[in-house]
Amino acid sequence: MVPARCPGPCAILALVLLLGCGVALCLGQNDTEPIVLEGKCLVVCDSNPSSDGAVTSSLGISVRSAGAKVAFSAVRGTNHEPSEMSNTSMTIYFDQVLVNIGNHFDLKASVFQAPRRGIYSFSFHVVKVYNRQTIQVNLMQNDYPVISAFAGDQDVTREAASNGVLLMVEREDRVYLKLERGTLMGGWKYSTFSGFLVFPL
Repeated sequence: MVPARCPGPCAILALVLLLGCGVALCLGQNDTEPIVLEGKCLVVCDSNPSSDGAVTSSLGISVRSAGAKVAFSAVRGTNHEPSEMSNTSMTIYFDQVLVNIGNHFDLKASVFQAPRRGIYSFSFHVVKVYNRQTIQVNLMQNDYPVISAFAGDQDVTREAASNGVLLMVEREDRVYLKLERGTLMGGWKYSTFSGFLVFPL
């Protein structure tokens, strides 16, 4: 139940959101404390809502998705790439997750699947194993290359290749790394892949 202190339209909208979201209610204790409804949706009934990317109405109600925080970071600690697992697809596989807020990075497949449409930041860093070779790594979005990193100094053994990008991603888009050529250093966590949601659209 929404307290009587909340304005009429605010109370009506909050109740509608309750029905649509299936949320639990936490009541404010006084006029200055916002009323927060938590669950699949987060509803704040406040006369001065903060501008943190939430959808805010003129009534002072801001609605935010509970799954708005998305971030991952993975490393490869063992074996070189390509491995037996990646010889066919040339997907770069990772064996340890450092961060996986929202659990949208599938470690087994080494693929990030976006939970919502938005602007995402991705970055990666890889190191080649041998001199006299060239490595090229592509950041893939739904099997299409978006950006590449290249290292080809023939006299350097442990040369690194890195890149990063801001990318518009649709819900359920898949983002992963593909080794186009060369061999990557596996041990000591030289290869990394990270990403996070900058803001939803």
